[in-house]
Amino acid sequence: MSRAKILTLLLSLPITGLPAFAAETGHGLSPKAEALFHVGPLPITNSILTSWIVAALLVIAVRLFVGRPQLVPTRGQAVVENLLHGMRDLTAPIVGNKVAKYAFPLLITLFTFILIQNWSGLVPGVGTIFVKNSEGEMVELARPGNADLNGTAALAICAITCWFYFIMRYAGPRAVLKDIFGNKAQKSEMPAAVYYPLFLVFFVIGIIELVSIVFRPISLSFRLFGNVFGGENLLHAMSAISRWGLPVPFYFLEFIIGFVQALVFTLLVSVYIGLICNHGDGEHHDAH
Repeated sequence: MSRAKILTLLLSLPITGLPAFAAETGHGLSPKAEALFHVGPLPITNSILTSWIVAALLVIAVRLFVGRPQLVPTRGQAVVENLLHGMRDLTAPIVGNKVAKYAFPLLITLFTFILIQNWSGLVPGVGTIFVKNSEGEMVELARPGNADLNGTAALAICAITCWFYFIMRYAGPRAVLKDIFGNKAQKSEMPAAVYYPLFLVFFVIGIIELVSIVFRPISLSFRLFGNVFGGENLLHAMSAISRWGLPVPFYFLEFIIGFVQALVFTLLVSVYIGLICNHGDGEHHDAH
């Protein structure tokens, strides 16, 4: 689709309030994102559009706030630095000193991107402006990226891929295998008849741990998607009952939930890294 056609599509939007549109069509929030148009075989969905806008706004906002970093920070630079310092102080003890500075870019990016994505559903126009897509169907023009399971799955896959790199790079394959399958008991504190059979016990526990690791991206993606998608449905339902007044308390609720879910996702990834990479710090301290 050419730029001219895309522009014509956007300018010809039937700007319709959600309650009126829902009443006329019975259309609710679809569990999956809906395609606005196609670039070759690739569908560009309303959640992809929102994700692109959020990413662009984040880059622009950081550039405007910080500009050229100064020794005496400006107000904008101070805001960004406080966010960075706060997240670093929160996650560094969890992931461990060895990997903290390397994992920090991932963690601050996840938190900021997920937070703004979650809050994007509170922006006027998101979820309330409908347009005919390339197939002639009425769909939302913008939809929070995290209200699409594809979006949260992509975030979870990226996070787990980085987790795998960090534990292999900064803990090592031997430490990872020992952490999952190794005997956690102290040989000096128990008889050999008890200690050696524990190898089998911890091996079985390690297999269970592997299963839980495999399901981590699933739990991360479904937790975030479920909360954001449920919140969007709640706002849609309250707006359909009454456009003014009634939805306001739920906007505050979703504002808090958006922050909590971004923090939970980030902290869980931090814990996954720290469960393996933070052992070295503890053992080092114990040795002294």
